[in-house]
Amino acid sequence: MKEAVTFPVNDVELIKLKMLNWANQFSIFCFLDNNNYNFDTPDFECLLAAGCKYSIRASAGNAFEQLKLFSNNNKEEWIFGHLGYDLKNEIEQLHSDNFDGIQFPDTHFFVPEFVLKLHTSQLSIYTTSGAEDIFNAIITTEALSLPAISPVLEIRSRISKNDYMAGVRKLQQHMLRGDCYEVNFCQEFFAEKAIIDPLELYKKLSSVSPSPFAALYKLEDKYCISASPERYIKKSGNKIISQPIKGTAKRNLADAVADKNNKLQLEKSEKEKSENVMVVDLVRNDLSRVCKEGTVRVEELFGIYSFPQVHQMISTISGEIAEGLDWVDVVKATFPMGSMTGAPKKRVLELIEAYEQTKRGVYSGAIGFISPSGDFDFNVVIRSILYNSTNEYLSFQAGSAVTFYSNAEAEYEECLLKAEVIKKILQ
Repeated sequence: MKEAVTFPVNDVELIKLKMLNWANQFSIFCFLDNNNYNFDTPDFECLLAAGCKYSIRASAGNAFEQLKLFSNNNKEEWIFGHLGYDLKNEIEQLHSDNFDGIQFPDTHFFVPEFVLKLHTSQLSIYTTSGAEDIFNAIITTEALSLPAISPVLEIRSRISKNDYMAGVRKLQQHMLRGDCYEVNFCQEFFAEKAIIDPLELYKKLSSVSPSPFAALYKLEDKYCISASPERYIKKSGNKIISQPIKGTAKRNLADAVADKNNKLQLEKSEKEKSENVMVVDLVRNDLSRVCKEGTVRVEELFGIYSFPQVHQMISTISGEIAEGLDWVDVVKATFPMGSMTGAPKKRVLELIEAYEQTKRGVYSGAIGFISPSGDFDFNVVIRSILYNSTNEYLSFQAGSAVTFYSNAEAEYEECLLKAEVIKKILQ
């Protein structure tokens, strides 16, 4: 792919909508949106990969070997795609038997025909030829408005409130026996015979809950519509950072004083800090496998960040990547991410499989890219809608971090809080 051709733009939000509508002609595309967040220096406002020159999809078993071969064969290309949660089955020799209504492959990556990088005042187009034609096609594409009426869907829970709370108590018995310390326990909400427009749903979700690691990912008839606030892992130069989220408090936008109090309660909560520090220790351990000795450190502990729906506790851990390792090595050493599993990781993965009732699939996996320079950035797929248009099946999941001191009903309510915005836009 040639160097980028750059074009000036005025209205960034309008261009985003036009880019999405243009991309929808392709059977595969990946749209990554920063939504104007500046928690660190962003590499872009949004990044779009469209069309497919080469691709790899693989199931757990020899997926990492296939990914490494595909990556080595395309070293000077942009590569986009996803890592499904069930890659854990290859890393830890596990298996999965739960229901899967979406049926994403365990992993899929592709070299796109076109890469578009949008900044605040310019759009850069990476392609072998015809950049000006693409730009003209985008700016002449209509930017569809949000629909006045949302689709009516019957949303159901895969697991009842009583069963979820019983699961929390059973997990606490495992903790009493010393099997584990913390478990991320998730549940599925779903709708059958669901006919939706994924682009319109993404636009609506982004308008209600703009997030720094949002994504709209299309793989033929399967979609991930994500308003993720969490980064899984990023490499820039020789530096790797991971930013796990553990700790949630509800926003109160109607009452500034109450909202501030909610934020302060999160900041001071010993329970939330205990959960967060457990995940930080797990991430430090994971990064130490792929980083130079003595370079792994906690850059920020218990940072409190505010999003439209919730306040979150986020920590940042960094390290310098060891010589001779690439993105596949880093993923294999750190996946699945600690914020969506627990500690100790292998035992927790077994317990999650035993007590959850739905395969996670792309949920609690990752979507992201590898640049031609070898840098990469992946989100954590949470606060996301998964959709299979052929099966007309729609799914979203939410979870909470269970510890021995958790209150089962409070953990259930935390799941509902995280799912609230998605339920709202669907109903």
